[in-house]
Amino acid sequence: MNEKLLRVGIYLRLSNEDRDKLNKNDMSESIKNQRNMLLDYIEKHSELELVDEYCDEDLSGAGTYRPEFERLISDCEKRKLDIVLCKSQSRFSRDMEIVERYINNKFKEWNIRFIGLSDNADTDNCGNKKARQINGLVNEWYLEDVSNNIRSAFNSKMKQGEFISPFAPFGYEISKEDNNRLVIDPIASEIVKKIYKAYLSGLGFTGIAKYLNSKNIPSPSLYKYRRGCKLNIVSNRPREEIKWSANAVKTILKNEIYLGHLIQGKRTTVSYKNHKIRKRDRSEWIRKENTHEAIIDRRTFRKVQEEIKKRTKPMKRTDIVHIFSGKVFCLECGHYMRKKNSKEHEYLLCSGNRDGYDDCINKTSIRYDVLEKIVLDAINEKIRKFYDVDILKELYFGDSKKRFKKRLEGLYYQKKDLEKHLTKTYNYLKSLYEDKVNGIITDEQFKYLVSEYTKDHNTYEEEIKTIDDKIRYHEENRKSFSNIKDIFNNYRELNDLNQVIVEEFIDKIYIGKLNKERNSRDIQIKWNFE
Repeated sequence: MNEKLLRVGIYLRLSNEDRDKLNKNDMSESIKNQRNMLLDYIEKHSELELVDEYCDEDLSGAGTYRPEFERLISDCEKRKLDIVLCKSQSRFSRDMEIVERYINNKFKEWNIRFIGLSDNADTDNCGNKKARQINGLVNEWYLEDVSNNIRSAFNSKMKQGEFISPFAPFGYEISKEDNNRLVIDPIASEIVKKIYKAYLSGLGFTGIAKYLNSKNIPSPSLYKYRRGCKLNIVSNRPREEIKWSANAVKTILKNEIYLGHLIQGKRTTVSYKNHKIRKRDRSEWIRKENTHEAIIDRRTFRKVQEEIKKRTKPMKRTDIVHIFSGKVFCLECGHYMRKKNSKEHEYLLCSGNRDGYDDCINKTSIRYDVLEKIVLDAINEKIRKFYDVDILKELYFGDSKKRFKKRLEGLYYQKKDLEKHLTKTYNYLKSLYEDKVNGIITDEQFKYLVSEYTKDHNTYEEEIKTIDDKIRYHEENRKSFSNIKDIFNNYRELNDLNQVIVEEFIDKIYIGKLNKERNSRDIQIKWNFE
């Protein structure tokens, strides 16, 4: 009676749709059978005590996100369990990497025993480790075979001209009689026709976006949402405020789907274990013509493509980052100023007015060379005024720790914001899982959306890595300011700017709106040494 009971968590998983369910909300017979087997085992062992159960239904045993599995691992790490009990090792995971990471490594570190009943997997039995690893390999091969079969099935469907995406492009809807066929959406198709007509009348991508927004015509994502589509959109704006963008208009104007053609297989995942999206070479795309009714005739489509080529201006491509990169912001709204090219000049424009949005009153661009001269004059003025080395030591380096701390705090804030976005993607995935269990979306739709959110997840991780590199760069370069006199001797009089000089002198530049009466604007420079 005084003996301490061992805390047991049971993990249940069903990977395929259970045809025995009375309805989508009923628990499957297979899950019930797993539970009965595990509870019977616990009942026969008086030293065991059930403390929690974790159930993932209709989810793969591969590396796909599983909400209850994640909760189980979290509880194990927090030492809330002594034993993890499953029907078999494959119910826990078919992915050999996950098996090795947790069953053969982390569980030992956390002093947790794993038991699989039907295959006699038991981490307390050292003699069956090789058998467990062989089972893991077999499960891994099974996953690879399933993945290859699914890819082959999708490729076969695409080659036959069947539409395999879970969501129809704007202007079409998926046929109620055939999930792999597109039919015209009578409302959205009229908007598509208007877009083509507007472009041929002389409006550009942004002009068309602004026109559609002014008429309160819902954007493609908002239109789908209002029609009951459960597609989750990762956006900083509330769903009802997502407007038409120049990019959305451009996509519609260049999409051959409106000619009645299907072009699929443009992207794929790296593997069944790595869901990172990679683009396929154009030669690998699967093209099938005349698979559905066209919205735009060939003559109109060809004229639009010719007009797009005619209006597109060649841009100089270079790997050199412009010297004010990350430094210039709008004084009115706080958005960054993005660099644009014209035939004659480079200039900066507030990003708060891009892609059909009119969020900022600062609508007039500033020429890049004009700003460069203003900044160069301002730096030279500072040098003439404050060149005394002792004063410069005090102004520029006397409070260097505080300056570096402020910069690093800004980088850490950006990193924290991106980590919030990562959390959002996890929440969206959990929402998708619930929609799938409740029958709101199909298995194909679920897999497609998971791959989409995994792509977002990877993007955010890359951005966090970039910020980590910047943090490391700032820390490593602290020592480079030790020789104060030599640094400022280089800046007695500047004739040209470069990125190093801008980085050393300037924290941020704020550009105000243009006063047309005086033909001037407020430009504020925030110095590193103030």
